[in-house]
Amino acid sequence: MGQRIVVYPQSPQKRKIKQVAEILKEGGVAIFPTDSVYAMGVAFSRKDAIEKLCELKRIEPAKATFSIICSNFSQLSEYVAPMDKATFRLLKKHLPGPFTFILPASAKIPRTFLNRRHTIGIRIPNDPVPIAIVEELGEPLITTSLYDEEDDIKGYMTDPMEIFDRYGKIVDIIVDAGPRGTTPTTVVDLTGNEPVVVRQGAGELLL
Repeated sequence: MGQRIVVYPQSPQKRKIKQVAEILKEGGVAIFPTDSVYAMGVAFSRKDAIEKLCELKRIEPAKATFSIICSNFSQLSEYVAPMDKATFRLLKKHLPGPFTFILPASAKIPRTFLNRRHTIGIRIPNDPVPIAIVEELGEPLITTSLYDEEDDIKGYMTDPMEIFDRYGKIVDIIVDAGPRGTTPTTVVDLTGNEPVVVRQGAGELLL
């Protein structure tokens, strides 16, 4: 049985964040809040944990559409290919925020994790909890939302206690920072000549 810890949404307790990071460093799977919906994630460097995440979502690693959560732009730049000034300005305008930007991946992204286009979804949430986890972890989180594809009624789960009831036996730790919304991130593809909104979500793209 995984554990559930309660943190303050705006100022998560450092000792509790450290506890989450230690579990992730050991290959554990965590559920945590973001500025859009609750997400499930693992440490970027733990290939075994990424495979576990794929098993939990019942998808093949090569077909996975996971994103990575970074804590800041310096970290983000390590995992994407060099970008032009216009792309950088667009990112700076919208991040931190409820967006997932699809960008060409850098060589730091394992080939087994890449799709055919060699792109990656990048996030910097406007939420102190995941940012604190990534900072304590010292590397990005590989993440996916808690969208329940088997239950059209539930969709995105928002209540931490419901999440614990459903996932407590299959993940290692659930970070409870109170209820979250039901609207996921806005997904924007930045790999072409113009930005393309792939999915309209919580963020409004400003050009």
